[in-house]
Amino acid sequence: MSDIADQLRPITADEWPRFYRSMFTTFGDAPRGPYTETPPPVAELDRTLGLPDGDRFAVTAGIYSREMSVPGGVVPTAGITWVTVSPTHRRRGLLTAVMRRQLDEVHAAGREPVAALWAAEAGIYGRFGYAPAVERGGWRGAAERLRLRPEVDCGTGTVRLVELEEFRPAAAALHDRVRRFVPGNMARDDGWWDRQLYDDPGARDDGPARQLALHTELDGTVTGYATYRLRSGWDDHGEPDGTLTVGELRASTPAAYAALWRFLFSHDLIRTVEAPDASPDDPVRHLLADPRAWHAAPVDSLWVRLVDVGPALSARRYPAPLDMVLEVRDRFCDWNDGRWHLWGHPAGAFCDRTDRDPDLVLDVEALSAVYLGGISLAALQGAGRVTEISPGAVTQASTAFRWPVTPWCPDHF
Repeated sequence: MSDIADQLRPITADEWPRFYRSMFTTFGDAPRGPYTETPPPVAELDRTLGLPDGDRFAVTAGIYSREMSVPGGVVPTAGITWVTVSPTHRRRGLLTAVMRRQLDEVHAAGREPVAALWAAEAGIYGRFGYAPAVERGGWRGAAERLRLRPEVDCGTGTVRLVELEEFRPAAAALHDRVRRFVPGNMARDDGWWDRQLYDDPGARDDGPARQLALHTELDGTVTGYATYRLRSGWDDHGEPDGTLTVGELRASTPAAYAALWRFLFSHDLIRTVEAPDASPDDPVRHLLADPRAWHAAPVDSLWVRLVDVGPALSARRYPAPLDMVLEVRDRFCDWNDGRWHLWGHPAGAFCDRTDRDPDLVLDVEALSAVYLGGISLAALQGAGRVTEISPGAVTQASTAFRWPVTPWCPDHF
């Protein structure tokens, strides 16, 4: 295995078409989009790994340099992506070699104390220290029942359908303001907005292009935006059977938020409204006159891995004071193994090595799961994943690690 693993290397721009086709083939999909022959703007070829195998690549992997919102702050994050191993090279330890190489290099660089990914299969990444830390809501409801409560204030602003040239700068500015308050949100530069707003014709099912809407106040200030897609349809009785799929909805005021949802719920010829990638704790359910009309089917989205425990825990804030020692067990990244003194506070935090007796013992997966504040440390204790040494430590740590805003990541990568 080591001889083959030693052949892993970054790819060149000329090799991108082979790399891209190999990745899609292993995922069981056909290459499409504007970047089949040249790397996309967000690609960082110096952070790729490939294993050449004739005219294709048997292994693909990459890393994006991202910035992720965490409770009370932001942290540079290694966005793991493009990970595939061809069926011809399975059971040779190549996935382990990729994970080893990536985490070693991220740790050695010292810039990104956290790594994150979207897992194609949930059983793969736990053994490398990744844990599901964010969910998407999978919301869906019958349009005829989705009505706002009569007392909901939708303000005096207006919702307009606009073209991309007007939508993009307004949405980008608003997103940069609101994303910092939601753990799991990613910063977006121009390259990421290009990717976010690319409207793949192959995803339209012969329907219209993605719709772009802005909410504007009377003074012209943009306080919200929404992207959505319409798919028309008719049932066997000739009745409308269309679907409206919400891509992303963000707002800086409750009134703008309510107005955008009222607009989306008001479309004709729609039987079903869905928001698969919305937060599992999206406030829209609290706006509805019939809360049972909006059904969630939550599933994991972003998986998180603490690459360097001390800097990662120091980067976030803790809503309740915390002063304890965590004994972390990390079988894959031994530099994290050991005891860490964590002092946390709403205004700051500090975490460093210690030889003091531990208050809690947990593995790095459990610590990564609770890092963004959406998973209960007490629940992990109930599953036998956390051991309490000092009485009351689980309650104290559970309270301090939680965050008022549920983590959410609308950015696929």
